[in-house]
Amino acid sequence: MLRQLKSALLMLVALSVLTGVVYPLLVTAVAQLLFPYQANGSLIQQDGKTVASALIGQDFRDPRYFWGRPSATSPAPYNAASSGGSNLGPTNPALFEAVRARIAALKAADPENRLPVPVDLVTSSASGLDPHISPAAALYQVHRVAKARGLDESAVERLVARHTEGRTLGVLGEPRVNVVELNMELDRK
Repeated sequence: MLRQLKSALLMLVALSVLTGVVYPLLVTAVAQLLFPYQANGSLIQQDGKTVASALIGQDFRDPRYFWGRPSATSPAPYNAASSGGSNLGPTNPALFEAVRARIAALKAADPENRLPVPVDLVTSSASGLDPHISPAAALYQVHRVAKARGLDESAVERLVARHTEGRTLGVLGEPRVNVVELNMELDRK
């Protein structure tokens, strides 16, 4: 019995070291070697300072900026410490009212816009942190952003096109626009 207990304890220690120390260190080293930008949080640097992550949206509400998907995190929007969706089902009256209010806010910000409001501008993502919107959602906002900045709409459309990412590996997901990166380039104009 004592011999079996000793073997079990040795196996526990060996596997704990292997799976709890060696494996995480190996995976971290490989990630740092092959994918350092992604392994370090896809951080965006500006003037030597970290200003954002390409993986986490920001709460843009100024008409001069493209707006991302609504965030369902609390106590503040895009709070990475409380990632999660609203869990409101499609028949929930609270979701219906929230969507109605978001549509009204978009129409109030650009009353001349007669295009249909893309769904990703009025519903949050599952994580509540998504920095991406569809190309249709970005193009919906071109008029407002161009007008607020005094830019030609075609120039803003070209900027959106430059920031439109295709499907991953050509087949996975949908085309998307990273709002954080797009707005940062707008500020450099």
